Amino acid sequence: MKNFLFILLWIVSLVFVSIYTNQNPEIIEKAKIYFKEDKYPSVKSQEGEILRTPGNSFIVEFTKKISLTEKTAFITHDENILNFDKNFLKIYFQNGYMYKKNKLEKVKLPKTFIKIKNGGLKTIFVYKNNEFGLISSQGDNKCFYASIISLNNGKELLKTKCLPDKNIDFNGLGSSHIHINDNIYLSIGTPEQSSSKIRRLAQDKNSLFGKIIQINKSDLDKIIKEETNNLKAKIFTTGHRNPQGLTKIKDYLFAVEHGPKGGDELNKIIENRNYGWPKVSYGTQYVYDQNGKAYEVNHEKNQFEEPLFALVPSVGISALNNCPKKLKQYYKKPCLLALSLYGNSLRPGRSIIIFLLNEKMNKVHSIEKIHLRENLKLRHFVTNEKNELYEDLDGSIYVSADKEGIYKINFLYFRD
Repeated sequence: MKNFLFILLWIVSLVFVSIYTNQNPEIIEKAKIYFKEDKYPSVKSQEGEILRTPGNSFIVEFTKKISLTEKTAFITHDENILNFDKNFLKIYFQNGYMYKKNKLEKVKLPKTFIKIKNGGLKTIFVYKNNEFGLISSQGDNKCFYASIISLNNGKELLKTKCLPDKNIDFNGLGSSHIHINDNIYLSIGTPEQSSSKIRRLAQDKNSLFGKIIQINKSDLDKIIKEETNNLKAKIFTTGHRNPQGLTKIKDYLFAVEHGPKGGDELNKIIENRNYGWPKVSYGTQYVYDQNGKAYEVNHEKNQFEEPLFALVPSVGISALNNCPKKLKQYYKKPCLLALSLYGNSLRPGRSIIIFLLNEKMNKVHSIEKIHLRENLKLRHFVTNEKNELYEDLDGSIYVSADKEGIYKINFLYFRD
């Protein structure tokens, strides 16, 4: 009899646990993360072989310099040290760790910080030696949201409203940032996984999701002086899906973002403009989402801003920055450089992408995609603290590849 009761209790317990975890899948995700063996990122110097691939007008030379085991959130190198040196790197990882001066340390994060649903630390911005981060968060009431925090003390300074659905993929949060004069601009995506409710937030004027926001540095001064713990942010543009890269040429702002199935975009960012997501896109919907129906394509006709360029099929576009000096001097026209992640069978990612613009910077004249290697999902440029491209003494640049490392890239043997 006792054995029967024990077996019955065991079965009931299994059923209860099964139902509870099915209704609360984040419990399983948290357990997986907790028991994951490699919790700490590994950062090691590793000189790889020199590899070359042809561009249209030059040769691209690339080689591995550092091995990494985790995805990056932001990487800086002292811009005054022109010889690339691991000792002058700061590497922020999405799992909440930071590497500096040959040491790994845990970033100061609030208890609400989560890594489930592909969450984590998404970007860092620096002002007057104070570091701030955009993170994915979860409250006690199972509210999923995003927040901007101070890395000095882990305090939340700005919180979005709760996401209206649990079909969340925080990969879609983005993001990137850039300094222009007295402001910092920060991109925040719509972190949805086949959720029309989350998707629609990009058009909601009361939501920060799917926006590029403007943060005035005078408001950061108040935070630094501890006059307030509440950071103000202004919505600068709306209608973005997953803006991964943000940069400037002079005072003109540019962004790249992931489209849905196809439709990665390069946009010129103009205050108060609406870029259309999810109303319009050059991509199509996934098969599991509305049976793969197309979106409205014509942005202008629907009172939205047309992209400067839409990549169809998509490449999994990620970071964006100015071209290095070598490319600027060769092309002698406005030039932007992007990175890409996965891509697909029709248009592989794992590439660097060169956009050449006209002088007014309102039209793309040329796009060149240079595929590097199959296993390199390119995530971030190494920059200075203002997210401006770092170049070493010989004009080389450096990029991170997911769970692979940091690679040196040089442009050589230009055609006359």
